[in-house]
Amino acid sequence: MGRMAAERRETERRIGVVGIVVTDRERSAAAVQEVLSGYSDLIVGRMGVPYRERGVAVIALIVDGDTDRLGAMTGRLGSLPGVFVRTALTGFSGTETEEEAGPRGARG
Repeated sequence: MGRMAAERRETERRIGVVGIVVTDRERSAAAVQEVLSGYSDLIVGRMGVPYRERGVAVIALIVDGDTDRLGAMTGRLGSLPGVFVRTALTGFSGTETEEEAGPRGARG
């Protein structure tokens, strides 16, 4: 793969889901909000649920952005105390045809 193709691939936009579990809301909630505000251009939708029975807060994000910035956001979130993050990005970047993306945008 040539350098230009590699650079283009690194900056391709991806659609995905980020799951965040905050175990210590008092200590980390403000920092989580600050990080999310700093990357608000990547966030298409957000749902937050206080899971009182487990004593945690769960946040689900729908994201659309380049993999470098998504990685930076999730890395910052994951470095916060009491914050656990998992990301699932699709292979769909919005630049390929339906046939290239595969069934429902999934890639093996």
